[in-house]
Amino acid sequence: MKKKFSLIAMAGAALLLLTACGTTAVTSSSTNLWDQIVYGFAQVIRFLSFGGLTGVGIILFTIVIRAALLPLMNIQIKSSQRMQEIQPEIKKIQAKYPSKDMESRRLMNEEIQKLYAENKVNPYMGCLPLVVQMPVLWALYQALSRVDFLKHGTFLWFEIGAKDPTFILPILAAVFTFLSSYLMMKSAPERNAVTTSMTYIMPIFILIMGVNFAAGIALYWVISNAFQVFQTMLLANPYKIIAAREAKVQVEKDKIKAREKALKKARKK
Repeated sequence: MKKKFSLIAMAGAALLLLTACGTTAVTSSSTNLWDQIVYGFAQVIRFLSFGGLTGVGIILFTIVIRAALLPLMNIQIKSSQRMQEIQPEIKKIQAKYPSKDMESRRLMNEEIQKLYAENKVNPYMGCLPLVVQMPVLWALYQALSRVDFLKHGTFLWFEIGAKDPTFILPILAAVFTFLSSYLMMKSAPERNAVTTSMTYIMPIFILIMGVNFAAGIALYWVISNAFQVFQTMLLANPYKIIAAREAKVQVEKDKIKAREKALKKARKK
């Protein structure tokens, strides 16, 4: 989780760096590879902007991107679930090697890696969707700020290329980010301070970014994180996971009771 937090921080810093660079207009005549990617994104959004509404284009573009990433997200969710399930075993291994010397660290890491392999868990899989999405977010931001035909236009109450004056979009983006993280955390058998803090830190981070970025970017975050909530409820409903886990525990309890009852009968005979 700490590595994931570090990756998010680096991605945010990279986003700020890229948005600070590249301020010249992007057109069909741009020769730079990144500029061509940005212009390509802009063209896709314009194609999806039915009725000339860029906001509609951004919404449909976001849904298309999220739908394309759905298989990858499904793998990530299943990997995260398996990771959650083996946390008690990881803690046992960590308790087995309390010493901080190099040899103990090596043995502990070997056992943890073996545990990962046995349970088919990739601890880095949780970061992969974020890594894939960041270039999309960078290209979208620069398309809205550097491609002329996307910089102008209104949708609902806001200007696509300007900040949302009502802060409604940044707030919605933060709310859906929180719900997404909360639902994923809720199904975890055990919670730790890092996971809990990230559930509250990320929405604040998104809120601050949304307030300072173009409304089109905030709209992307709203739709993307709303889709994430829907996806979680569809593929990894925490309430169903909790119910299944409780049912499994109850089955084990019933087996123990049945075994104890059988032993008592055997003793009476």
